[in-house]
Amino acid sequence: MMTTHDMLLAAQTAREALANAGGERKAEALRCMARRLLAHTEDILAANGQDMEAARGTMPEVMLDRLALNKDRVDAMADGMLQAAALPDPVGRVLRRTERPDGLVIQRVSVPLGVVAIIYESRPNVTADAAALTVMSGNVCVLRCGKEAWRSCSAIVRALREGLAEAGLPEESVSLVEDTSRDSARELMTASGLIDLLIPRGGAGLIRACVDNATVPCIQTGTGICHVYVDAAADLEKALAIVENAKTSRPSVCNAEEVLLVHRAVADVFLPMLKKRLVDDRAAAGKRPVELRLDERAAAIIPGTAAGEGDFDREFLDYILAVAVVDDVHAAIDHIAAHSTGHSDAIVTEDAAAAELFTRSVDSAAVYVNASTRFTDGGEFGLGCEMGISTQKLHARGPMGLEELCSYKYIVRGDGHIR
Repeated sequence: MMTTHDMLLAAQTAREALANAGGERKAEALRCMARRLLAHTEDILAANGQDMEAARGTMPEVMLDRLALNKDRVDAMADGMLQAAALPDPVGRVLRRTERPDGLVIQRVSVPLGVVAIIYESRPNVTADAAALTVMSGNVCVLRCGKEAWRSCSAIVRALREGLAEAGLPEESVSLVEDTSRDSARELMTASGLIDLLIPRGGAGLIRACVDNATVPCIQTGTGICHVYVDAAADLEKALAIVENAKTSRPSVCNAEEVLLVHRAVADVFLPMLKKRLVDDRAAAGKRPVELRLDERAAAIIPGTAAGEGDFDREFLDYILAVAVVDDVHAAIDHIAAHSTGHSDAIVTEDAAAAELFTRSVDSAAVYVNASTRFTDGGEFGLGCEMGISTQKLHARGPMGLEELCSYKYIVRGDGHIR
């Protein structure tokens, strides 16, 4: 077994080739990687079947959805790589040019970060997304998945490395750490001089461990306590469709809604509509109903579970929705400021002034007006795929694509200039 340290040293050998590969060569590498991914679909699904079998009984059913692959999901991974390949090369762009009075020319030019490490849990598709974006942005990628997904991720990486070799780029451009113990995670967090950026993708515990322990630059991603606020001026049918999509289309992902806030002026009408759609209608259709955890004001209108301490600060990642009634848009904004993780929050309203106040005041990476929070995604934002969703403000915020995996340097040209 190759040690994590040896893998990081091998990654260094690929830096120059990736940094100097032109846009078309990198794009061709992604096309080769996508082809090899599709060619190995059966191998990948077989490996995923082993992971799924081992995981059953050890994680909630809704979380198994994050681990599961099928042909459509493998096709989607390959399609994301092709979309990334079609994007403009982010490397070498002149971001700013200044010519000084003495003739000195100063350019700020985008450059790759170098070696990017990603620690993630039970989502094998992250493997292909991360590889596509790092290679296209001229970076070397070191992946460390959770043990529950290792067979799936290993099969994906083998296919991707075949594509890199076919395109004439070093296979070391994409590596998967073989050690899935906490030791390897700690080693990545403290590999100063070998890793230029660490990106954790997973639950709050993983992100907190990276932020608290990393000595390498680290970006916080993912944890999403996402809110939808239904205003007094909302179209209630529109609001119902948005809430249903944000909560139930895929509850195990970070852009799913966890908290619903309803203006008191429409709560008596909207909350019974909500219960019918998310609880009664789903049960009648044989679908899993949503458990509504209600504050006192909501519980006075519809039946449900009383919200407990911490329910408005919890990423359920399940068919559970915390519900509160608020007095107005200002109260909704205050509630979000107190409980949001800064990921994605939405207002449903036909009042332009309320929408403007909400978008100005809510300090999250993505703020929506009359749209589901489920759109916070690199593919939906036109980035091809995503490295993660940054909930911090320095360097990158929101879905991270090619540009967010670049830094810049100043190139200064003179003609014998001295100071």
